[in-house]
This record gives sequence, C-alpha cells and structure tokens, in this order.
Amino acid sequence: MRVVIGGGSGFVGRELTRLLREKNHEVTVISRHPGPGRITWGELESSGLPPCEGAVNLAGENLMNPLRWWNESYKKDLFSSRIDTTKALADAIAASPNPPHSWVLVSGVACYKPSLTAEYTEDSQWAPFDFLSQLVKEWEAAALLPESMTKTTKQVVVRPGAVLGRDGGAMKQMLLPFWLGLGGTLGSGRQPFPWIHVTDLAGIIAQSLEPPSPSDVPPSSDPPSGVPPSSRQVLNGVSPALNTNYEFTKELGRVLNRPTILPVPAFVLNALLGSERAVVLAQGQKVVPKRTLETGFQYMFPDLASALKEIATS
Repeated sequence: MRVVIGGGSGFVGRELTRLLREKNHEVTVISRHPGPGRITWGELESSGLPPCEGAVNLAGENLMNPLRWWNESYKKDLFSSRIDTTKALADAIAASPNPPHSWVLVSGVACYKPSLTAEYTEDSQWAPFDFLSQLVKEWEAAALLPESMTKTTKQVVVRPGAVLGRDGGAMKQMLLPFWLGLGGTLGSGRQPFPWIHVTDLAGIIAQSLEPPSPSDVPPSSDPPSGVPPSSRQVLNGVSPALNTNYEFTKELGRVLNRPTILPVPAFVLNALLGSERAVVLAQGQKVVPKRTLETGFQYMFPDLASALKEIATS
C-alpha cells in the first residue's frame, strides 16, 4: 500500500512512517521542506496527489510550543496550519483521477467539554464552546470530501488525547523536570487526563488506512456541523484507561523513582500559557474509545504503568 502523510516528519508522523514501512508499505511525506521520499505542500497544490491508496493529515503547529506566546498571531497559525493543510489534501483527493480508498484526519479531543463526571464516546453530541473546540469543528469540516466520494473513499477522523512517547509530545517537556524531582500535579489534579501512547495512535491510524470492508464498524453519528452521519467514521484515539492528572503524575514519579510534591496551580498555568491554552492541562475530559475497541484494535499500552515504563526505559 502507498500512503501519503501530511506532516509526516513530526512526532506522530515519524512513528506512523516507521510502522507502515515495517509492514512494507510505501510512504511519501508532505512537508514544508523537500527531500527524499517527500513532496512539498506547493508541489501537492501544483502537481496533485501522488498515486496512493491511503492519505493521512497530521500537520499542525504545536499547541504547546514553549517558544510561542499565546497571542492572535499564534492562534492564527494554529488554525491555518491545520485547516489549510487539511483542505489542501482533501481538495487533492477530490481532484485525483484515482483517489485513495482511505483518508484519515487526526484532530483532537478538545471538541468534548471538560467535565469531572461526563463520559464521552464517539457518539456523543457536541457543539463548539471555546477556541479549541471551534478549531476542531473547522478542522474536521475541512476534511470532508464531496458526497459523491463516500462510496469510493473511506473517511476517518481520529481524535487523540495527550500523545505520550519519549521523542516528542507532552513527555519531551515533562521528563526533565520530573527527573530533577520538580514534577507535580497540574491544577487540582482531579481533572481527567485522556492519553494514548504514540505507538498505539500510529496503530489506530494504520488500521484505519486499511481498505474498507463490510465488517467495518458503522460511522459515528457524531458531527455537530451539518456533516452527514454516513460520510465518516470517528474514532477516539485514547487509552481505554480512565485516569486523572494526579494518577498520571504519581505513576510517572513512581516509574522514574522521583518525588512529585510540587503542584503547579491553575493560575500559574494560565499566566505561562494563556487561559485558552492552559485549559488543556488544567481541565480534562473522560473520553472512552468505544468505537476504537469495537474495531478490534489491540492496544500495546492500555494502561499508564506499561506506557510510562516503556517511555522511561527506552
């Protein structure tokens, strides 16, 4: 199978590329920079989609970029880097004489409203309520293909939680302070912490790229923005374990054999990150991968102990 990956040089993209090549699939990465096995976004626009059976978009400015202040310029980049690339790929797929059989967008769980009690599955109804949920709405809408293509190209949206792995994502910034004994809970610590190991997220995406079959789980009835229920499948890309930030903090401290006694109050997070961004850390959602489990996907790291042990010892 030939797969085109937008944003394939990033943290999740590298893991997905490794997994696909391990399965003897061909991978072409769409990147801002040319190189072997790559095309640029400009080349996608001018020359169209390379021949492929699957396409994925992972592109997007890092929400937790520690070098960027939370301001209008950064927020604009968060939108454009996701929506423009997604629309470019969707348009290229729609214009292709031989479109891929699978098109996967990786978005996020920020569409679900933070709550200490509510549980969200892929069937949960939602509507935008803040900056990040509005971003998810427009991002997922940009991925939609024309109605005439629903029988030829399977459309999948994967919504991951915090992606854990040693080489990027949240863990890259957390490991050093925890090693130094400076780790602690964020905010109250009681907030849910939806997460997934990067290897499992890559596995869910790879499984979603497989050709559609009659045994596929029916698409979610989810979308809030006029999206026809039959047009796509939604999968929550999270671990089946429901953990809190406190549980994550204590388990990481245990695995690293370091104390976790320095909590970071919510007002400090707001000051450092901006309140619209800090909500990702200070609040959370109980997200259940109901449909992901129904597809038969087998998690390699279904609990925090196994996931964090692999990260700490790799």
